[in-house]
Amino acid sequence: HTHCSVHDLLTQSSEEGAVSVIYCAVAEETLDISGKYFDSDCSHKLPALAARDPAILAKEYEYCERITAGPRTAGDASDPDTPPPSRSVYRGCAFITHTCCGRRTTSFIGNPLARVAVFPTRKCLSKQRQLRIRRLVLLHVLFEHAAGYALFAVKEVEEIGMLLPQVEESLLNVGKLNSVVKLAAFFPFKSAQSALENINAISEGVVHADLKLFLETNLPSGKKKNLLGVADGKLGAALQEELGASIQTGGVVAEILRGVRLHFSSLVKGLTALAASKAQLGLGHSYSRAKVKFNVNRADNMIIQSIALLDQLDKDINTFSMRVREWYGYHFPELIKIVSENATYCKLAKLIGNRKELSEESLEALEEVTMDGAKAQAILEASRSSMGMDISPIDLINIESFSSRVISLTSYRLELQEYLRSKMSQVAPNLSTLIGDVVGARLISHAGSLTNLAKYPASTVQILGAEKALFRALKTRGNTPKYGLIFHSTFIGRAAAKNKGRISRYLANKCTIASRIDCFSEVPTSVFGDKLRDQVEERLAFYETGETPRKNLDVMKEAVAEASEVAAEIKRKLEKKERKKKKREKRKLEALSTAEGEEEEEEVKTGGEPGSCENGEAEVKKKKKKKVKLEAEQEEEVTTNGPEETASSKKKKRKAEAEVKQEVEAEALEPEKKKRRRKAEEE
Repeated sequence: HTHCSVHDLLTQSSEEGAVSVIYCAVAEETLDISGKYFDSDCSHKLPALAARDPAILAKEYEYCERITAGPRTAGDASDPDTPPPSRSVYRGCAFITHTCCGRRTTSFIGNPLARVAVFPTRKCLSKQRQLRIRRLVLLHVLFEHAAGYALFAVKEVEEIGMLLPQVEESLLNVGKLNSVVKLAAFFPFKSAQSALENINAISEGVVHADLKLFLETNLPSGKKKNLLGVADGKLGAALQEELGASIQTGGVVAEILRGVRLHFSSLVKGLTALAASKAQLGLGHSYSRAKVKFNVNRADNMIIQSIALLDQLDKDINTFSMRVREWYGYHFPELIKIVSENATYCKLAKLIGNRKELSEESLEALEEVTMDGAKAQAILEASRSSMGMDISPIDLINIESFSSRVISLTSYRLELQEYLRSKMSQVAPNLSTLIGDVVGARLISHAGSLTNLAKYPASTVQILGAEKALFRALKTRGNTPKYGLIFHSTFIGRAAAKNKGRISRYLANKCTIASRIDCFSEVPTSVFGDKLRDQVEERLAFYETGETPRKNLDVMKEAVAEASEVAAEIKRKLEKKERKKKKREKRKLEALSTAEGEEEEEEVKTGGEPGSCENGEAEVKKKKKKKVKLEAEQEEEVTTNGPEETASSKKKKRKAEAEVKQEVEAEALEPEKKKRRRKAEEE
């Protein structure tokens, strides 16, 4: 035995000296090794010559094993006030520290030159392993289901972490999975609306109040640190910020959640597989409807599809028109030089047909198509001296049919462009007023949605559509592009060459402001778009003439004042429409109730002769209901058309009312005529 002066002989700290022995006691690979020497870097080496005496080693090992694994010594057991000895290991030598007579004494056993690793018996090793498992961090796994939240406690964390393939195999069997996880708590959703709110919060990475309350209530609290396994990393970060718990994602957590998802109905009592599948189906439908039907009137998906179809139609019409030119050019090659527009050429090819049949009588029809008398006369003269080849009637029929298809595509393109203009005025009125319908729609389509476009900074909007040129410039260290899709705006075309970059930067700034106003405003108006367009015009004039533009603060104050007035007017109109709608519904209900009351009265009056009046009464009822429906439809037309209702529509309504009255009166007189006939026959 030596006292505390032994510490002077040691060159390492207690933590550094204990590394090798703790490794030997804890590591799985040293489970069957005993009496061997491990260096400070935890590697198996041959001990020094002084430590190879078998007799000394046997005594040393036996004594160390008895002290580290056994109970107190006899002296300690006799004195109940003496605390139990604490054991530690320095540089491969076992030390025991105990308190005696008010003085702490430290002794060591073992050869410091040999650093013999001291191992407890297998029984002691199993006890230490149990203690080590108890001291491990408690792992809980959160599972989100359509029926509610479930919290599972994971058993034997260390073994699971070490044996991932075994976990994967045990997932297929419910019995084996029950030996791995245990249901700690389950929180069912109260209603479908509550489930939808929770899934929306989870999809956005936000901690819902229900989830926070559930975890705060059921996660064990105390000195032991809790580890929570979550499938989504975004939700895990939000939970770590809200609760302060340690979050684990991926690895063994993902495998456990996969098994829980597979056997969830078996792990939760009272939940059947049919009920779980119904909950998933219902929540899936409601979640999809909520995502798709975000805002029907302000849906930018239609704009994206329309502009894509418009671009495709432009390419197809151009290709088909060139085919018509080439095909019909064999017969009338001079027409290509006179008429350059594709749509007009196709109309003329369909109208002319065989050029030899063209005469002075068809000159008026040619003027209607070309909208120019000189061109019509030139076409007529060219047809008389054309050098084209003759063409058969069957070929002309095919050319005319193909030309009519191209003409129909051209007319549909005009309709689609008008539809796009109306949708842009509803979804993004300020952006379309500022930069145009087509360019604004292309910006929205390239960004993916109006919300994404509103999130972009002005520098990104400026080069949106020129990504290849940007990355090529960065790679070659050349000049970066000054504009992308906004190059098609008229402002950049009107600017001088030296000012194109400056006006594109300014225009991108205003486009960003307009898109954000369109995205987040409740009542869509084009007031801000008009003001922003005026600002761009003033800036363009400033670059050319040097005239100072107005300040942005003053312009925005005017825009806010005008926009508030326009929004108030729109709200008043909407409220007025709503009141009219309610009145119309009220009148409809009153008319139906009065018609039913009259029917009941007539049934009471004619109750004595049911057989004679059944058919007539039924027909009268039908006519009255028809009259009520007609009146309701007329009221709806009045509210929808408003002041634009013409005199012709009023005359039609009067005629319809008169016809209905005549039919009702005739049907009412029919039962009386039948009665008279029967009386005459009986007499």
